[in-house]
Amino acid sequence: MKAGGENFPQLYRYLQLEQHGKVQCEYIWIGGTGMDIRAKTRTLPKKVNDVKEIPPWNYDGSSTGQADGSYSEIWLQPIRYVHDPFRGGDNILCLCETRNAKSMRPTLTNKRAHALKIFNNKRVMAEEPWYGIEQEYTMFDAAGVAPVGWPDNGFPAPQGPYYCSVGANVAFGRHVADAHYKACLCAGLNISGINAEVMPGQWEFQVGPCVGIDSGDQLWLARYILNRVAEDFGVIISYEPKPIKGDWNGAGAHTNYSTKSMRADGGYKAILDAIEKLGKMHAVHMQSYGEKNEERLTGQHETAKHNEFKYGVADRGASIRIPRQCDLDQKGYLEDRRPAANCDPYLVTSMIANTTLLNATYGVEEAPKDVASKGADDSKMKQLAGNLQEIAKLAENAGKALENLQ
Repeated sequence: MKAGGENFPQLYRYLQLEQHGKVQCEYIWIGGTGMDIRAKTRTLPKKVNDVKEIPPWNYDGSSTGQADGSYSEIWLQPIRYVHDPFRGGDNILCLCETRNAKSMRPTLTNKRAHALKIFNNKRVMAEEPWYGIEQEYTMFDAAGVAPVGWPDNGFPAPQGPYYCSVGANVAFGRHVADAHYKACLCAGLNISGINAEVMPGQWEFQVGPCVGIDSGDQLWLARYILNRVAEDFGVIISYEPKPIKGDWNGAGAHTNYSTKSMRADGGYKAILDAIEKLGKMHAVHMQSYGEKNEERLTGQHETAKHNEFKYGVADRGASIRIPRQCDLDQKGYLEDRRPAANCDPYLVTSMIANTTLLNATYGVEEAPKDVASKGADDSKMKQLAGNLQEIAKLAENAGKALENLQ
């Protein structure tokens, strides 16, 4: 038996008990910080066959930083459910949007409602945008002090032997990554792979390809499952962009993006056109690609500088990478390497579509041309930032800004 009374073999016995046709539904939502995942369970009378059969619910928003005590109810609107890999049977995990229970307007951390408007645009739907997100994360010990596999005092050997590593002396946390992988497959998520990352104790899983809003839905469910798996193994999951300062890689959420035009013969031109648009709006996107992302995007450790924009074929030091295979085929996809591990995938995916397919400029006529080509120096970026009051608002309140993106 573990400390705190944990006895997992005994727990398994209870999980096998008969439920007499009733179903446990785990309602999952995003809390007030935009990265805290919350959940609670409700008994439903029978097996669920459609998300419409799951009733709305509510919770105390004053306890999650989303409301005050005078009117604390936040509405939970079910939007997608999957099989529950922890309880098994007909039990389900249900992802929910959060809304003000009085006005029914999306809460500030509900980026999905605004993203859905963009993905439901006919021009966007016609292009069938595909996304594949590479979610990096770092495992810490139960105290949250050091990454898994690190010595109690000091640092491990320098980076080099840990990426896609095999062996007890270099691969740390595989049991968690593998358990998460299987749990996501059991849930029915489109998880496409995992690998150990460059920094010891850091791993990555990939979700996709997914179409439109489904990318954000699946990534948030995969994050929930990862946090639950980590509970069982006594580790803490960190999505911090730079969890360890110094000569160590940060954690990102590289976002692979493809449209019907990019995938068609001769689609390379559509890829370059999309990159040009992303370059012009680089400063806007950087405001919404994750908190403290500038600590990660330094121009080192396989990143471009946060205040520069550049692209290249097979260049992992670029803002946007074009895979070599796509260069050979002259069609395919691009990889936006800028999003941080703690980004909101609804915000990232919808902004990419909004910029490249709907030609959104976010109140900016056009960024300086060197932002889109060679990258801008600090003085030019400061000058640009001074002209972008709407961008500052977007950074503080991305939800409100996205309401008016169309």
